[in-house]
Amino acid sequence: MVPTVADKKAMQAENSQTEKVPFWLDPKKRAIGYQIGTLCMVGLLAYYLVSNTLANLERQSVATGFGFLNKESSFEIGESLIPYSAASSYGRALIVGALNTLLVSFIGIILTVILGTFIGIARLSTNWLVSRLAAVYIEVFQDIPILLQLFFWYAFFYEMLPPPRQALSPFTGVFLTNRGLVFAVPAFHPAHTYMAAAFVAGCVSVFFLRRWARKRQAKTGMPFPVFSVSVGVLILLPLLAWLAGGTPTAMSVPVLQGFNFQGGLNVSPEFTALLLGLVLYTAAFVAEAVRAGIQSVSKGQREAAMSIGLRPNHVLQLVILPQALRVIIPPLTSQMLSLTKNSSLAVAIGYPDFVSVAGTAINQTGQAIEGVAMIMLVYLFFSLSTSAFMNWYNKKIALVER
Repeated sequence: MVPTVADKKAMQAENSQTEKVPFWLDPKKRAIGYQIGTLCMVGLLAYYLVSNTLANLERQSVATGFGFLNKESSFEIGESLIPYSAASSYGRALIVGALNTLLVSFIGIILTVILGTFIGIARLSTNWLVSRLAAVYIEVFQDIPILLQLFFWYAFFYEMLPPPRQALSPFTGVFLTNRGLVFAVPAFHPAHTYMAAAFVAGCVSVFFLRRWARKRQAKTGMPFPVFSVSVGVLILLPLLAWLAGGTPTAMSVPVLQGFNFQGGLNVSPEFTALLLGLVLYTAAFVAEAVRAGIQSVSKGQREAAMSIGLRPNHVLQLVILPQALRVIIPPLTSQMLSLTKNSSLAVAIGYPDFVSVAGTAINQTGQAIEGVAMIMLVYLFFSLSTSAFMNWYNKKIALVER
């Protein structure tokens, strides 16, 4: 439709009125101005703080920067996942601390999810004794501060367990002392590297197998034994790598030499106390999240599943938990982040996590600002990585409306 002369005049009048409005009366322009002003204020504040800090450090003749990371650390670290000595640099020492934090957080999260899920399900059990025991566990471990629990487990391992010469040996090649748990492990062989690579390849194969089986079932309606085939793949591939590598069977057995055991694998009391404290404390909160998620599923879902002949464990596994996960995942993510951040309390019981190692580096070099900044960045990275993964998983299991 061709606009008339009157329409053109009205549009011109409207445009002229719009052009005459001052920018401070335009909501959109005013909002942009507020944002620019806020950004400038934040930038000026940051500039003032940084320049003032640098000026004070220069006045006190304190060096700044991260050049100290290449200097010799000159201190030992009791536990390390990578080769390290006192002659190594501060940078390598911080990497050791970060890996120790990552190790205890990763294992702790896995054990917490398993234990918390079990306790949460037990809390809703129709068996009165099981339900009461789960409730007592939740109340006790939620009400005791995590730091006190760490002190308790640390004191337990050092005070209640015997020294190495009187070590407890519940099984052959396994010794429990106040120096930690020592047990025999396979001696290193190149075939073990191939076995690890084969296991990773098996995990990737299982991932694509599950996707293919899901599409096949959706298309044809025929189920595929994913679980049994996956277990077979994860066992068969490393076994083939072991056979191809010469079937090494040598074991590194711990032997008492002097005041401690040599050989085998030693799990220190500090690591065990930290792991136990974090898992038992956080699992109590995870159990409540699991309980709330299960109770959020309507009773009709359970009754409908049982009416078609599903067993109680299948009802829980196939009907209740998949729907409850949508309620469980958000609080579970928060508890995972709390466990990772609470691992910084390891410094209280002597476990060399990132905070402990960074604290030693700060005391020796005086680089407090750089050290604290690195601590903040490392924990921020761990937290954001965990949150990003859990958000991805939460979107994956979310209900899609049609």
